[in-house]
Amino acid sequence: MGFKENLKAELTYSGMLVKELAALSGVNKHSIDNYLNTKNRMPSAEIAVKIARILGVSVEYLVTGRESPHKEVVFSPEMRLLLKNIEELDEKDRKTIHDMVQFLKNQKK
Repeated sequence: MGFKENLKAELTYSGMLVKELAALSGVNKHSIDNYLNTKNRMPSAEIAVKIARILGVSVEYLVTGRESPHKEVVFSPEMRLLLKNIEELDEKDRKTIHDMVQFLKNQKK
């Protein structure tokens, strides 16, 4: 995926509107709309940094969908949402989820 798709995914994950991202980052809403709707439209490095900071991801992640192997692992928006939901469970329910995952892994072997 490219910048456009990664930016859309991060906005969806965060629940943030384009106008909110614009206000928080100081980047013109029209510019952000262009990044989201125009094929191969990339912001300058300075603007990409502003957007990434507000979304809580790296510029590299926004551009490539991957992180540098020398950095902390970055999860996809779907995985972060799953982790967030699991964190909200009590200890007993988290253990149940863990046991279910182990069961499924063992079924694949």
